[in-house]
Amino acid sequence: MKLSLSTDCNVSLPCTSFSQVNPFSPSSAPIIKIFSPLQRSILSLPSSNSTLISHHGTSGRRLYQIISASSGDSNQVYESPSKALRRILDSPGIHQGPACFDALSAKLIEQAGFGYCFTSGFSVSATRLGLPDVGLISYGEMVDQGRHITEAVSIPVIGDGDNGYGNAMNVKRTVRGYIRAGFAGIILEDQVSPKACGHTRNRKVVSREEAVMRIKAAIDARTESGSDIVIIARTDSRQAISFDEALWRSKAFADAGADVLFIDALASREEMKTFCDLSPFVPKMANMLEGGGKTPILNPIELEGIGYKLVAYPLSLIGVSIRAMQDALSAIRGGRVPPPASMPSFDEMKETLGFNSYYEEEKRYDTSVSQSQQGDGTDQRGQSRQNPIVEVITPEIYNNLTAYSSRGPFSGIWSRTLRIKVTGQDGSEKIDVRIPAGFLEGITNVVPALGGVNIKALLDDAAEEVGGKLLLDFSDRMGDRIQVFLE
Repeated sequence: MKLSLSTDCNVSLPCTSFSQVNPFSPSSAPIIKIFSPLQRSILSLPSSNSTLISHHGTSGRRLYQIISASSGDSNQVYESPSKALRRILDSPGIHQGPACFDALSAKLIEQAGFGYCFTSGFSVSATRLGLPDVGLISYGEMVDQGRHITEAVSIPVIGDGDNGYGNAMNVKRTVRGYIRAGFAGIILEDQVSPKACGHTRNRKVVSREEAVMRIKAAIDARTESGSDIVIIARTDSRQAISFDEALWRSKAFADAGADVLFIDALASREEMKTFCDLSPFVPKMANMLEGGGKTPILNPIELEGIGYKLVAYPLSLIGVSIRAMQDALSAIRGGRVPPPASMPSFDEMKETLGFNSYYEEEKRYDTSVSQSQQGDGTDQRGQSRQNPIVEVITPEIYNNLTAYSSRGPFSGIWSRTLRIKVTGQDGSEKIDVRIPAGFLEGITNVVPALGGVNIKALLDDAAEEVGGKLLLDFSDRMGDRIQVFLE
């Protein structure tokens, strides 16, 4: 089987996995990453013992290097993000693309195994401006955000180009800017300015003639730039005018040269099927607006059966992010921290963000070894990094330090333990921990609602008691019961 990655290069090498190489590292050793079966099927790679190494090349191009495990030979071809997206469009099946809004959300999409993603104007407006998607965000802000996103991932990214930010000349500038920003595709719609978010009220569209001229201008800009960016033509006329008008415009967009067609806010399966039957050789895009849009939510198998090629999920990531942050803030406001199950550990966060990869690459440029060899032969810097000196003050040491006073501030209570228990309004146990009584400052780290409470005075009053004494019992602002016991 041949793997074709460009018009002028066919590589007859069996491959087994994808590997990612840091584009800024001259090292020949790749950082291995096994892609999902979906990504493997996109490249039509059989199971074998060779490797495809993918990383960014110059000028937004992506370099694929195929290395044969048996001979060690390699071939290199350059592939732009748009060619990678066109390969997806040419591959069988339907392809899911969650919408990102910044570099981190794009990285998470790639790490989850998706072959491409979208940017959502709704989500970018929300996260960058804290404002609704009603035409307030500018071309420059969208391009800047897009550049950060495309630089963070190696999968193709489709950019939300709104209505092109003006007339046909503005559309041409928008397309050129999105190409330079590294986008693989751009969605252009036929709304007036200021535009409105899809599935919301008060949407209005430009005339048929202007709508088609925008697509023609986009294609001219692509040709003049020597690019192959994928142009996705969207019409909002289904809700603004009628379903028949949306079909007419989609057909006109296809005739003008659009690569993908998209009617937003279709209201039924029947409308979706009729749309997909239109211009059968032009791929169709579906928009599964989560949380209550006008379009029926269908699974990928159903969408493929209707005739769709691409499907976007515009609000999943921004929606769960909003809810997760609200829940975390409610917990903090109530004197707690978010429960461990609701967030990744610090080590998991560091791995996701690339700290470990950074540290491994950093070692290649560490000069401490050569410097120490010129000195006393001891790698002081490496020693300090791997074997830090930690000073621990134990109860015995602390009591020795306070022996000069008649009674140290924590004498006599080091052997005691504080039990902190938090019970929710529903009776569920939220926290039940024990800490040494001497480390009073640690209490507020566990339950911030205890800040300002004079625990030391309560301990002094109970110093002579055997144990098991209830020191505190109250409810915080959230209605949770907080109890502190001396054991």
